[in-house]
Amino acid sequence: MARKRVTQIFPFLIPIRTWQRNVCYQMKMHFDRNTYAKESGDFLPYTVVNEKTRMINEESGYDIIYQKNKVDNLKIISKTMDHIYIRPKETFSFCYLARHSKKYGKYKEGLILIDGKIVARKGGGICHLSNTLYYAFLKTPLTIVERHSHKKKSLPSPDKDSLEGVDATISSGWLDLKVRNDTTNTYQIRITFDEEYMYVSILSQEEIKEEADISNANFKYIQKNGKIFESVEVIRTIKDKKTKQELKQEKLYDEVVEVDYPLPQNIEIRRL
Repeated sequence: MARKRVTQIFPFLIPIRTWQRNVCYQMKMHFDRNTYAKESGDFLPYTVVNEKTRMINEESGYDIIYQKNKVDNLKIISKTMDHIYIRPKETFSFCYLARHSKKYGKYKEGLILIDGKIVARKGGGICHLSNTLYYAFLKTPLTIVERHSHKKKSLPSPDKDSLEGVDATISSGWLDLKVRNDTTNTYQIRITFDEEYMYVSILSQEEIKEEADISNANFKYIQKNGKIFESVEVIRTIKDKKTKQELKQEKLYDEVVEVDYPLPQNIEIRRL
């Protein structure tokens, strides 16, 4: 049996521990010699990536109010990153920018995974933005520095045709999403909303001659030790933007995550 953390035994200590971790994390970034993206401005002229994602998950199995609260939380957190430039040699950090979110409003209770269980917490659901940003970043020349996948999927995706293995969970003080600009071009984040979707675009100062497509391969469900896991390969294909000729294809990584919600009965599950 895994040893319980102090905050699991004494939950009232969680705010103190979170504050401590945030302070230590921000101090570490202050002294790590990286230059973190923080300046914003007018939109750059060229679009590299356009992504959209449905915000409300009507099949969550929980009160729909938590989904509506998530939308409000996403609109708050997005204001810390919309318009942000990622200049050459700069690093984008989700947590670095998110620390200013309180000045844009108060978070509401949304759903979040803690210790393997879905619970309602203020700010719940903002991983929806880090997920979408990560997927968009994969289609750019930016370098992924830090990314953490969710170890368990407790809810089906609200987007029926979404790819698997391209999520990025964040936990301020513990887990971050970071990308570094190793190019000579400047990039920028744009985030907008309508009633149904959140839109994430990556813009650039210079026109990009190549485009990237992300796909899945060898997707399967496997059963091991009484648990169901989702296994998939994440593939990136680089094409010439004008001719659409394939220039390069590479497997980025293998992703395995536990699935903790009921699957349709007709789904094939391999037993190990």
